[in-house]
Amino acid sequence: MSRYALGVDIGGSGIKAAVVDVDAGELAADRVREKTPKGARPGDVAEVAASVVQQVLAAGPEPTTGPTVGVGFPAVVQHGVTRTAANVHDDWVDAPAARLLTEALGRPAVVANDADVAGLAEVRFGAGRDVEGTIVVTTLGTGIGSALFVDGRLVPNTEFGHLEIDGEDAEKGAADSAREREDLSWKDWARRLQRYYALLELLLQPDLIIVGGGVSKKHDKFLPLLELRTPLVPAELRNEAGIIGAAVMAAELDTGGRTDDTPARDVA
Repeated sequence: MSRYALGVDIGGSGIKAAVVDVDAGELAADRVREKTPKGARPGDVAEVAASVVQQVLAAGPEPTTGPTVGVGFPAVVQHGVTRTAANVHDDWVDAPAARLLTEALGRPAVVANDADVAGLAEVRFGAGRDVEGTIVVTTLGTGIGSALFVDGRLVPNTEFGHLEIDGEDAEKGAADSAREREDLSWKDWARRLQRYYALLELLLQPDLIIVGGGVSKKHDKFLPLLELRTPLVPAELRNEAGIIGAAVMAAELDTGGRTDDTPARDVA
């Protein structure tokens, strides 16, 4: 029998949630999405997250692994506290996010960096499944998110979008938002991505790099233009990765371990 857990993905533009089949790595029912409230202050975000979760629970199925809700959030997260804030209000810096969301949801909430939980889903069920060694997952969007796995174990809160290229954060010139803002051709953008991924390769020597974010659905327009020794592949779970990874994180806390028979992969 499949086991179900609840995952929430909080972003600067939308808050999404769904019940997830954590053994299959797929949504067990349609996701619910609401816009992130203007300003994205902690209390307002928690209120919308509670609304989304209530709608998911009302539609079913009921989570079976336990009461915990997994939440992906666009910040460095240490022990339930958000240390940074990306595309949300600065009041999230050093905010007790896990406590705030637990109170709003009426259920225990575990919070982790959004790229980390999306990476967990990709490594567990997507493009990184069955790959050993070092895997880097990147998300190309407003910025560049990253997740690092070594022999299946997450190294949390990497911020590889802030690697320096030409004296500034790499994401300033290489994120998908830069392509749109500067109206870059795919070829011109690929030149910037080439420098970025070549630097990642030099520093980490990974066995696999997974490229996610909304633009990954157009991977055929830019990934073939990149030349690396490391295999570079598009993410498979795309917009569902954050919800799935968050739910898996929650399920493993509730069950005290793995939810399936694949090799153990720790989360923060």
